[in-house]
Amino acid sequence: MSAGAQHKLFQPLQKPLHDQDHDPIPPGSSGSGSTVAPSEASNDSTSSLVVVDWDGPDDPEKPLNWSRAKKRAIISSVCLMRFTTPLASSMMAPALLQIGDEFSGTSEMLITFTVSIYIIGFGIGPLILAPLSEIYGRNLIYNVGNVLFTLFTAMCGVSPNATALLIFRLLAGVFGGAPLTNGGGTISDLVPVNERGLIMSIFSLSMLIAPVVGPIAGGFLSQAANWRWIFWLLTILSGFTTIVCFVFLRETYGPVLLERKAARMRKETGNPHIQSANKSPLPLGQLFRQVITRPVEFLYKSPVSIVMALYMGLVYGIIYLLFTSFTQVFEDTYGFSQGVAGLCYVGLGLGCATQLFSGHYSDKLYMQLSQRNGVQRPEYRLLLLIPAALSLPVGLVIYGWTAEFKIHWIVPIIGTFFIGVGFSGSMTSVQTYLVDAFSSYSASALAANNVVRSIAGGVVPLAGPSMYGKLGLGWGNTLLGLLGLVFGLTPMYFYRYGGTKKEKKEEKEIPV
Repeated sequence: MSAGAQHKLFQPLQKPLHDQDHDPIPPGSSGSGSTVAPSEASNDSTSSLVVVDWDGPDDPEKPLNWSRAKKRAIISSVCLMRFTTPLASSMMAPALLQIGDEFSGTSEMLITFTVSIYIIGFGIGPLILAPLSEIYGRNLIYNVGNVLFTLFTAMCGVSPNATALLIFRLLAGVFGGAPLTNGGGTISDLVPVNERGLIMSIFSLSMLIAPVVGPIAGGFLSQAANWRWIFWLLTILSGFTTIVCFVFLRETYGPVLLERKAARMRKETGNPHIQSANKSPLPLGQLFRQVITRPVEFLYKSPVSIVMALYMGLVYGIIYLLFTSFTQVFEDTYGFSQGVAGLCYVGLGLGCATQLFSGHYSDKLYMQLSQRNGVQRPEYRLLLLIPAALSLPVGLVIYGWTAEFKIHWIVPIIGTFFIGVGFSGSMTSVQTYLVDAFSSYSASALAANNVVRSIAGGVVPLAGPSMYGKLGLGWGNTLLGLLGLVFGLTPMYFYRYGGTKKEKKEEKEIPV
């Protein structure tokens, strides 16, 4: 890939209003929106080449033009995956003491790591799975990921020791990460840009609610039976999800669909010179290396991606630190049982549920700003980061200090509600922005963001016991809140100045 092409790859899209429902035709296409054959008069060796593209913007084979029923079935299936795999991330958290008792002699940090290593797997997997979806399509990656996730989740249930549990949790996380980034690509394939805010909020809510529901179910299940039943239940749910996806999922990635269309035409006509508009001239091996390295390139060639990844890494780290410490805090401070302590995640879940309203408002605000300025810019999605970045530290301060002074248990839970509002608002704003900004490469852009936040979600909880031991719940959570405030307002630079720079330098590509 040339330097100029690489530079252009990492520049977010800026679309005129009349193109709002259709992504620009990728480089290498004919640009006509239909099947094109070069002139017969040409003596060039490729004069007989026939390029297959969409038959105009209203082509019924284009995923954006599929029926609402078909779109709903696909999006619902992806949402089910997005609920199932994150559910496994925190469902075992209330059972950590029980697991530690069974695997006696294992350090407390290693037992805690059985939760967070799964999140690290979430970061590793999409680095490979997301780019592969841009070669082989999203559907294959979903289905393979589902089968292997189910297998390794079942293996967690029969783990004979903590080491085996760690290994199987990591592998389950790797393959369970497929819908986390490819899902955003599916939304980009199916949903017009002016409707993505609400859909992305529903889509993200399925992932955000799962880690909250998980500890509630896991607390009562481990108390009534034992911790291994947590993994049996997850295996059953994952098996059901796998079947649903085999039945309802369809390929949505445009370049793969066009390649299939070209292959069908080659077979029907016997003409070997038919190829899709998006077919890469690179050999498969070189193309594979290019797409595998693309998410990493986002993390050092795109300042926007770097800033968004750092902020979401901090937010994710805070959330999973709370997931792994809630049970102990409410058991030790308020004398809750293991099952009842799981209910303390409800406040966080209700806060995350407000995402449905923020997603709807995001679409409304996006269209208002687009109409006012005469151009669509992904930066309009970042405005919702302001209330989210303020809500997170407010919630952390309320939760930390009221738990520190043992004020009635409802007050720290109210604090976790504001934490949930900040978490979900940040997730919706950042993910929708990345999907809009890097539409054709949204899976890779989301994978880059996902790897940073997943590593943070896996590592930060390990520092929790030491931090709370030295600073206490009050000052410890205040420190986290201050960091969240600083990092949360930083992306506003791109909203304030990004569009202005592009308007002043229309002929010059700039890094954003």
